Parts: sequence; structure tokens; C-alpha cells
Amino acid sequence: MSGNILKGVPPHAGSTAYINARIVDPVADSEYTGAVLISDGKIADFGPSLFASGAPYGIQSVDCGGLYLAPGIVDARVHTGEPGEEHKETLASAAVAAAAGGITSMVLLPDNEPPFDDASLIEFVARRARQIRLVNMYAYGALTVGLEGKELAEIGLLAEAGAVAFTDADHTVGSAQVLRRALYYAKAFDALIVHLPQEPTLSGGQMTSGEMATRLGLSGSPPLAEVMTVERDIRLVEMTGGRLHLSKISTAESVTVIAAAKARGINITCDTAPPYFALNDLAVGDYRTFGKLVPPLRSEKDRRAVVDGLRDGTIDAIVSDHRPQDQDSKRVPFAQALPGGIGLETLLPVSLELVHNREISLPKLFQRVSTAPARLFGLPGGKLAKGAPADLIVFDVDTAWQIDRADFWSKTKNSPFDERPVQGRVMATIVGGRPIYCDERFATAATAV
Repeated sequence: MSGNILKGVPPHAGSTAYINARIVDPVADSEYTGAVLISDGKIADFGPSLFASGAPYGIQSVDCGGLYLAPGIVDARVHTGEPGEEHKETLASAAVAAAAGGITSMVLLPDNEPPFDDASLIEFVARRARQIRLVNMYAYGALTVGLEGKELAEIGLLAEAGAVAFTDADHTVGSAQVLRRALYYAKAFDALIVHLPQEPTLSGGQMTSGEMATRLGLSGSPPLAEVMTVERDIRLVEMTGGRLHLSKISTAESVTVIAAAKARGINITCDTAPPYFALNDLAVGDYRTFGKLVPPLRSEKDRRAVVDGLRDGTIDAIVSDHRPQDQDSKRVPFAQALPGGIGLETLLPVSLELVHNREISLPKLFQRVSTAPARLFGLPGGKLAKGAPADLIVFDVDTAWQIDRADFWSKTKNSPFDERPVQGRVMATIVGGRPIYCDERFATAATAV
């Protein structure tokens, strides 16, 4: 852990200028050397000519030394153990990990114990976020009661309590009739439904079907299980006119089908997570349980197709899919291990591989990790604009390092990227104009508490 979490640090009473920064502006699809002025927790001004000769007297300035500055990451798929499994992750420990990862806002999945199918639990998340005072926290409402895929949850009441969208997390709604009703019902509240496309009766295997599964003697889940549900869900959107976001797209066929549906004007969006564009099924290796995920890691052909989908905009957003599991859940035979991997602290450095490999530009990367998620879920932030929240990150794209699970701030260490060499590191995270994380190599005016 090479940084400090800054708790209880108020924003500067006046204004603060971050100068001599390489600005990444995803909305303008550009980058340039310039400055950002923060006042009262909001962006007051920014641009290439701002404070070109230095900040004027009376304005606190932070010299970024040529490091990159961009809108903070908006992570739209985060699971924590609170309430119910606090030994895996609490909201406080997730917030600390998010701050270290440059994530300024995160949306929490509803599959806790109890699940978020009651308005009091949405309010609980908002209350805890105010107490923790690090990153912004929002919550999904459950789509169905108990996440059982049978009876619709009270979408209207959950929306009124602050739920930003509705999902059954990693539980796929197997009934087309239930999802059809949900899409119709959600229209009355202009609510977004987020769905994991995995045909339940085909997707129960231990890893993706193919040569690797055969060699390891593990049961396989065919990639077809994903695209079958993608195609069904697209038809339901056509039928209902509802709003649907498909999560964790992982196969070449799904990318093709989604691109064709978007070309026809169907109102769907989608995301993926770093394991599906940075890893393939070989990462399971010698029964490596950290590589057991939902959906499972796919073939190299599928991985390449996901990269292509991110490049051409078929895939709208990147999420961490942070799902902590304790040692007892992972240090068991592969077939018995619980799926899931943590991702808050590795989201940016692994995603930067797309830039280093010249697959996409930095502004386009931040369209995927910041601007698009904020827009899709109706959240503030995710962009540079006058009057927008001053949720920002300062980062170095060049620093090379190796991911080591021992260094994670997260309570659990089940990263599929453990020991992976990466390039790029978060140097500072600012939320509402207030520094909440600072790498020890990047000095700011804030003082660690």
C-alpha cells in the first residue's frame, strides 16, 4: 500500500487549482496540458489556457507535474458484504479500496443478506455513505423479490428511496414473462433494468466449454448460454419499449448481436469487466480458483471480440464487477469454490492496457469508465464541465508495477489479476473537491488523518 486514505479532510475554504496537468476530457474526446479550478466542491473552470502562467495569489494550487487528470471513475457494478457478510467486505473497506483505485462513485449490487428489495436498505446505503465520507455510493434495487426471478419487487417505492436502477445481480431472470412485465412496469418510472444474460439451464458449469475445460476435467458452460439470453432480451425490449442494460458481456456472438440491434435502433446498452478483455480461459491454469468468475473466462477469440466492442462503442461501459470472497470460499477444490473476483483497485491499471496496446485512446477509455456509466445511471460526475462535481483523479500512465494481493486495501484478496504486471497508477483521488486518497509520491496540500 503506497498511499494514504485522507479522512476528515475538508475542501479548501477558498479555491484550489490543479495546474500543470495533462487533462483528459472524455466529453470533448481530447487531451491537453492545462488546469482545473475547483471552488465549493465543484469545477469552476478548466482548460488549456487556464493559469498558463501559474495560479494567482490567494488560490491554493497543486502542481500535477505533468501527470494526467481526468474525471473520477464511476463503477456501476460493485458487491460488498454489508449487510450480511461483513467479514468479506464492508461498505467502509470497499470505499477505501475504491478511493485507492480512482473510483469516485460506485453503484452497489442488491444481492446482500437481506437483498435490497426493501426501501429501507436503499436508505441504509445512503446513510452509511454519509457516515463514511469517502466515495459516492448508490444502490441498485432488486428487480424481483428475494432475487428469485418470480415476483417483481416494488420498483416505484425503491426508485423513490433512491435506487438508481434495478437488477437481480448475478441471478438471471429465466422467465421471459417476468422480464417482459418488469420492462413494462419500469417504463412508468423511466427506470433502467440491468440484466446478466446467462441462460440458467445452460450456464451451471465450472468454466467455459472448450479445450481447457476438457483438459482440466471441469464441467463447461457454453458461450451460447449468453447470446441466447441476449437475443431473447433484445426481443423483449422491442416488444415493450423498455430500457435495458446488459451486463458483463463476454462472448464474440453477443458483441455481434448487440451491434446489430443497436444499428436497428433498439434501446439497449451494455458493459463488460476487465477479466473479459484482459484474460482468457487459460488464466484458470492449474485449477486457479481466483479465475473462477461469472460469467466464466472465455476463449481468446471472445476476448478479442470484447476488445473490438470496446473500441467501436458497441460496449458502452467498463465495470469492475468487484465481488469479494474470503479464503474459505476460494481455497477449496475448483468445483466447490465460489465465483467472483475483486476489482476496485485494478480497474484502472488493467483498463489502461487497452491504451498501451493502442486499442483505444485515453479519452475514449474514460468515456467507458466515467462518462458513459454516469450518463446511463443518471449520476452526477463522470465529466469535466463547469458546475459539475469536482470528482477527479490524478494518475500516472507510465509507472510499471506488479499487482500483489498483499497490497490491496480491500478486505479480501481474490483477484484474478494477482501477480500481473501492469502500467499505470492512481496518484490522487478527489471527491467533491476534497482529496480522499494520495499516493505517497504525490504531495498535496491535504494532510492524512
